Amino acid sequence: MLKGKVVLITGASSGIGALAASELARHGAVPVLTGRNLEKLKKHAEAISADCLYYKMDVANRDEIRQVVEQVLNKHGVIDILLNNAGYGEFRRFEEMPVEDFQAMMDTNYMGIVRCTKEVLPHMLKRGSGHIVNIASMAGKIGSAKSVSYTATKHAVLGFTNALRMEMAQQGIKVSAINPGPIDTEFFSIADPAGNYVKNVGWLMMKPEYVVKGILRVMDTGKAELDLPRKAGFAIKLYQLFPRTVDRLFGKWMNQK
Repeated sequence: MLKGKVVLITGASSGIGALAASELARHGAVPVLTGRNLEKLKKHAEAISADCLYYKMDVANRDEIRQVVEQVLNKHGVIDILLNNAGYGEFRRFEEMPVEDFQAMMDTNYMGIVRCTKEVLPHMLKRGSGHIVNIASMAGKIGSAKSVSYTATKHAVLGFTNALRMEMAQQGIKVSAINPGPIDTEFFSIADPAGNYVKNVGWLMMKPEYVVKGILRVMDTGKAELDLPRKAGFAIKLYQLFPRTVDRLFGKWMNQK
């Protein structure tokens, strides 16, 4: 049951994070919105409730994370669920992408999760309960051209999630990964400004509402991992068993960015 659960959400100023906050509130949970755009956060929070908390927080800034976690704990006394959602992508070929851009993406997509978890987990351990939900990606399981950097960050998120789940198994803390394919959100305004990828795989794109429904289901059940769309899970397993065969058969289509 999500009713009454305090959920700290990163990357809540738009897209999946903002929609998840609204749906959580509708289910009786207490969403806390965080992100870098204070104006957008305020707008989303006020649409949910006059009492809905929101904070400016950059997941690349550990001091900001620490301060926000302290404020939330002072207000609510607990953080039941941490939804690590903040992240971005850029679709560029490896040789065209500076090392600094690789570092920046890893700093947000992966180290952002590490920083937030570092601040929240001790409080969960003290209580002996809690749930960490990390938004990874299908890209973390299967790579494609022009997504070398993004794929690497999400592969790191999956490795982190799986290993931490094992560490926390006897501590009362659940750790889950959500692995969505392409979603119709603002993500692609940065990842694919030319619109080529969206044009080629638009038919495969999921609605944000579908993805958020899956996220809430994982929060409610404690499921360790969810691939979205669900039928894509079979394709991922096939790739892991026969990577060269899948590359040969479907590589050209997967590289349409």
